[in-house]
Order: sequence, then structure tokens, then C-alpha cells
Amino acid sequence: MRIGIDARIVFYRQAGIANYVVHLIEALAQINRQDEFVLLQSRKDRLNITDQPNFVRRSLWTPSHHRFEQRTLPLEVWPLRLDVLHSPDFIPPMRSPVPKLITVHDLAFIRFPRFLTEDSARYYGQIDDAVTYADHIVAVSESTKKDIVELLGVPAGKITVIYEAAHPIYRPIKDPQALVPMRKKYELPENYILFVSTIEPRKNLSTLLHAFRQLIDEYADDNPMLVVVGAKGWLFEDTFQVIDNLGLQNNVRFLGRVPLHDLPYLYNGASVHVHPSFYEGFGLTPLEAMACGTPTIVSNVSSLPEVVGDAGLIVAPTDVEGWVMAMWKVISRPAFRSELRTKGLKRATLFSWQKAAQYHLELYDRLSRNAKNVP
Repeated sequence: MRIGIDARIVFYRQAGIANYVVHLIEALAQINRQDEFVLLQSRKDRLNITDQPNFVRRSLWTPSHHRFEQRTLPLEVWPLRLDVLHSPDFIPPMRSPVPKLITVHDLAFIRFPRFLTEDSARYYGQIDDAVTYADHIVAVSESTKKDIVELLGVPAGKITVIYEAAHPIYRPIKDPQALVPMRKKYELPENYILFVSTIEPRKNLSTLLHAFRQLIDEYADDNPMLVVVGAKGWLFEDTFQVIDNLGLQNNVRFLGRVPLHDLPYLYNGASVHVHPSFYEGFGLTPLEAMACGTPTIVSNVSSLPEVVGDAGLIVAPTDVEGWVMAMWKVISRPAFRSELRTKGLKRATLFSWQKAAQYHLELYDRLSRNAKNVP
């Protein structure tokens, strides 16, 4: 097979779907040596995702999410003579005759359109055509599959659920002294509460901040710290206004986007990880926390309970008192924290990129055979 994977997004973003694309390609490269993979990368991208001989790079002129993408991308794809084209960023070149597989990560842009930028609304607004022209769809959770069926009217048989996974770098760090340099680098206390995500309204940091203020005022004997890791996103200014209004300037530490190799240390150093999002297609950061042995508290919406199972605490996204009590229960009870650590580590083993890669290979083969009418 000659399989194309659209990896242009990797140049334009360093998180989210871009990471998904890189992890999937790396896993495919580990388990497949016989098929030919054509990685469609931006001509501006100087880095190759993998050096495996059967993975060939092709540099494209069409930028990711460009408004003329549907006109120019099919012209660039056509000469490549692909058997299958995988578009992991929702939208394929719809007029291309190549059998098309797309990945739909979530439908937050339909459920919460107020959280979208104008450019994002334009790009993801093509989703109705995308699911129509795609030959098959990968959903990253059962929750996302349900949304695709209910909100877009896609037959369930056209969708396959393939879970994401945490990168192998996320693991328990057994030597406490190994965490000391990280604490010094970011000026962090020995214990802290950790939030990892882009700072934008959908991530619901505002509710967490109100709960954190109440935790400090009513329960904590000392002054706990909330550490926020992630880039500033859409409407991030509102979050900083909440911090000022609540007087939390000395209790919240913003680290911005940090190097990948620092993240496992930040997870391992935290007493608890919190993820109060209004909606997630998969919920990767709670899985990363569990893979590091860090207890996690998540919202009771979309895919988050599906990912966490009984290995974490689950709270309604707007239940301030619920978030207060959940955080206090974890940070004040070492035995309970240890129980969640054990459950989380076990739960994390259910997800792997090798499994995901194998399932994708089976779909590539099926689509290629169907196009050639091979039984």
C-alpha cells in the first residue's frame, strides 16, 4: 500500500492534533516496514517526523487551514498516486479521488460555537462536507462517535473508535530527588495542584479558580499553589481578570508552554491534576497524569469519564463546591491519593499508540481493498 498522511498541521501547532499526528506516525514507523507512507508536510517545515526508510516526505505548498485549501490541495495530492489518504485534522481534500480516512477529534465547535475564533469557525464549518466525502471516519472516543452520529447524521457503521494514548515519556519518577531541579527551575513548592491545557473558555479555568479560592479560604491550613501549564488561547484575558478579582495573584503560577521533557516531572511533582473542561473529544491530559501516577479530577462530561473510569474523581464542570471537596479529599488524604495513583497507573496501560497504529493499519488496508474491489 501507498498511504498518505496529511501532517501539515505539525508545522503550525505544537500541541493537540499536531502531537496526535506525530505520535501516530512514530507508532506506525515502529510496527510497519513493508508499506510505503507518504508524509505530507509543509514546505516551511524543516524537520522530518521519522527517518524510517519506508516513510517518504513530500513538501506541500498549501498551508494548513488555508481558505483556498480545497482548490489547491487536491492538485498537490493527485500526482502522488496514493492508495489511501488519512487526514487527521478533520477536513480532507474533498474532491480528490483518493479513498479518504479522516479523524474527528471532537465536535466542540458545534456544541460550543461561542468558544471559536472566526478562522476556526470557517475551517471546521466544513465538517458536514468532510464526513460526507470521507470514505471512513476515526473517532477518538465513543463520546465523539456518539456526537458524530447525533449531530451530523453519520451512520454508526461509517465510524471506528480508536483511542489516543499518552506518550511513553509520561511515566512515574520513583526518585524524589529527580524532581528537585524542576521545582527550582519553575520556583514551585513541594506539593501543588496542576492544570495542563490551553487557556481558553472551553477549558473552564474560571470555575477551577473560584473553587481554588474557596479551598484556600475554608480548608487549607497553608497556602496551596495552582500551577497552570499551557499557552494563552482564545479569550485568555478573562481568566487573568478572574485571578485579579479573587486576589489569587500569589497563589497561581502560570508557566506557559513548557518543553515536552519537563511535563512528566511537573505531573509527578503534583499532588493532584485537575481538568474541569466543559467538553473534550478524548481527554489526553488526564491520561498523561494517570500514566505518571498522579491522581486526577475531571469533569463528568463528554469523553472524560470514559477515559478516566474509576481511576479518578469526577465532578460536574460548574459545581464549585464539588471541585473544592474533590481537591481537598485528594490533597488531605495520603492513603486515598495512593489508591488513586495505583488505579490510574493500571488504567493508563489500557491505552497505547501501538494499538492505535495497528487499528489504523487495518483501516488503511480495508479502504485500499474496497477501492480496488479486492475481497
